[in-house]
Amino acid sequence: MPFASKVSVGIRSSGLAFASLTSETTVKLSDGLGNLPKVVLKSSDGSEAEIYLFGACVTSWKASSGKDLLFVRPDAVFNGHKPISGGIPHCFPQFGPGKIQQHGFARNVNWAIANSENVDGNPAVTLEMKDSPYSRAMWDFSFQALYKVILNSKSLSTVLTITNTDKVPFSFSTALHTYFSASVTCATCASVSGLKGCKTLNKDPDPTNPLEGIEDRDVVTFPGFVDCVYLGAPSEIQLDNGLGDIISIKNTNWTDAVLWNPHLTMEACYKDFVCVENAQIGEVRLDPEQSWTAEQHLSIA
Repeated sequence: MPFASKVSVGIRSSGLAFASLTSETTVKLSDGLGNLPKVVLKSSDGSEAEIYLFGACVTSWKASSGKDLLFVRPDAVFNGHKPISGGIPHCFPQFGPGKIQQHGFARNVNWAIANSENVDGNPAVTLEMKDSPYSRAMWDFSFQALYKVILNSKSLSTVLTITNTDKVPFSFSTALHTYFSASVTCATCASVSGLKGCKTLNKDPDPTNPLEGIEDRDVVTFPGFVDCVYLGAPSEIQLDNGLGDIISIKNTNWTDAVLWNPHLTMEACYKDFVCVENAQIGEVRLDPEQSWTAEQHLSIA
């Protein structure tokens, strides 16, 4: 039977709700690494996902096969002070470097559980972040961010909604910095298709002065250092992770995509992952009481 209870944890967190659905389909709150609270979603067919409340970071997505399709770096820190390096970190209200901390503050604060539910037999949780003295010291606006994560037998879906609760307009950029488990040890391994014809901003070799171009390849590989923005990306691209999985990456209202692999700048683990990110590189302007929503749908055959 559904139930809910209140607990409170962590820094910069106003309170967290916890709910369970059924014995087979569950949303449970438990201690993760570093004693950080995490939400575990389990479906009756054996698929599973884990979301840390710190940063609302999805750190694991296992289909019913038990294989984890996401990657967390070996240097990831779970101390509640530094963003978790891996899984699906948030970039908000800034993508990349800028006036505030790298990729914004959303990945560096505790989110609260707003709701948990059963969506057509699939477990789902909605996390919430609001402005705080910590965020206002960097970005002085009132806002609400809601992040719904839905687990299915062969898919993981997210819905991000940003609402302006202030009395003045504000603008932001954002992304989901998704790390996928992959093999990039050979030219025929990890690759991404569906980006041909997109305008590119290639940050290699100079990240401060990206080279503009047009992607002319049907299949993009990771032969070395890769850091490239694809403007006007299509609503679906595909990742061949080189490990036997084809992952469809569909989106609604994420206008751009980013491919990243650090190569020898992260020698300990670069061979084991690629980042394929849905992004909103251009700034979104919201007037008071306006909202912006973007969805991501990851699925395997």
